[in-house]
Amino acid sequence: MNWMKIASTDALEDDEVMAVEAGGKQLALYRSEGEFFVSDNVCTHAYALLSDGYLEDGCIECPLHQARFDIRTGKAMCAPATRDIQIYPVKVEGNDVLADVSE
Repeated sequence: MNWMKIASTDALEDDEVMAVEAGGKQLALYRSEGEFFVSDNVCTHAYALLSDGYLEDGCIECPLHQARFDIRTGKAMCAPATRDIQIYPVKVEGNDVLADVSE
C-alpha cells in the first residue's frame, strides 16, 4: 500500500466533509461517527463536488441533483446516480489521516 498524509484529524468534526488533493486526484474526506473515509470528490451522475454536499448518517448527498452515496462502500443509494463512487483505504496514525489512493 502507498499511504500518504491527506489531513490532520482535527481538520474535521463529525458529519463534516472537505476537499483534498492527493496522488493527482480530487478527493473528498469525510468524518462520520469518529471514523474517516475517502472517496473521489466528483459525483458520478453529473460534475459536482461531493465535498460541497450534505453529509448525514454515513451518506453524502450531491449538491447538484441530490444523488446519495454511502461513504463506507461508495454505493449509489438513489437516482439520479447509477454508478458508485470510488472509495480508498484510510487509516489514522497519531493526528494524521492517511489514504492509499494508488490504483
